[in-house]
Amino acid sequence: MKTVILGTSGASVSQMGLGAMFMGTRTERTLSLALLDRYLAAGGSFIDTANIYAAWVSGFRGGESEELLGEWMRQRHNRSRLFLATKVGFGYPGVEQGLKAAQIEAECEKSLKRLAIDTIDLYYAHVDDRTTGQEESLEAFRRLVGSGKVRFVGASNFRAWRLAEAQGLARTWGGYCCVQQRHTYLRPRPGASFGPQISADDELLDYCRARGVTLLAYSPLLGGAYTRADRPLPEQYRGADSEERLARLAKLAREVGATENQVVLAWMMRSRPAVIPVMAASTVEQLTENLGALELALTPEEIEFLEVGPKEPSW
Repeated sequence: MKTVILGTSGASVSQMGLGAMFMGTRTERTLSLALLDRYLAAGGSFIDTANIYAAWVSGFRGGESEELLGEWMRQRHNRSRLFLATKVGFGYPGVEQGLKAAQIEAECEKSLKRLAIDTIDLYYAHVDDRTTGQEESLEAFRRLVGSGKVRFVGASNFRAWRLAEAQGLARTWGGYCCVQQRHTYLRPRPGASFGPQISADDELLDYCRARGVTLLAYSPLLGGAYTRADRPLPEQYRGADSEERLARLAKLAREVGATENQVVLAWMMRSRPAVIPVMAASTVEQLTENLGALELALTPEEIEFLEVGPKEPSW
């Protein structure tokens, strides 16, 4: 697996990340460890989790994903080979939602303990907190970087203007080096809502291009909706051009001998701005299919064929 530069951090990371959201909860321990081993064997090292994962699964409290990753690293003695990302901001049992300084710093300590590591490679503000001044949140992140507990800081579920505002406030030390947002090949219809999740829109993509900010794309495969008949397309993606885009995706997949999932991931890795898909899988076979996208080199003409609708401005 190749590496790419992560936004403004200067750090090299895997061109495809592995999401660990349900590891240790919906995805049971043995399978979780097998998925992690398979990803590492393929040359991957960029693993994504959060303090809240997966508190909404019945019978769990949050933090299980971090705990499982900590166990895996202790067993495999592989911490030095990994680039670990975790997050703070969403509420879970016993913790309110928000980005107050005290919350950020307290949750960082919990994540470090659950992961059994000394430093988090990438620490995200998981959700924008409009009730707390960005100066307060950014200063807490700056202190964590200064103390060596965090290497780099990212944002997730931020509007472009809020991200730009934050970067202006943090210009002396760098601030958010990347942004993680819902993003896939299909485009949400105008006005579609994902609740607290924010989908990457044209404004954010333009900002990332202009500022050299990497976009980390979560839910890139829409939970299997591109390839599985039992996974209906989310209503938010039933837009004016969705049928044409799906038809083009299926046609190109047939022509290049790949699955739609592989084409979507390959398309992302060739996109501008720089995009790193954060993919997940519930079986080793699904993960192997996703990793097959690494061998799919789409040509500029094939990329152009996939594009439907207005092109980016030429100015």
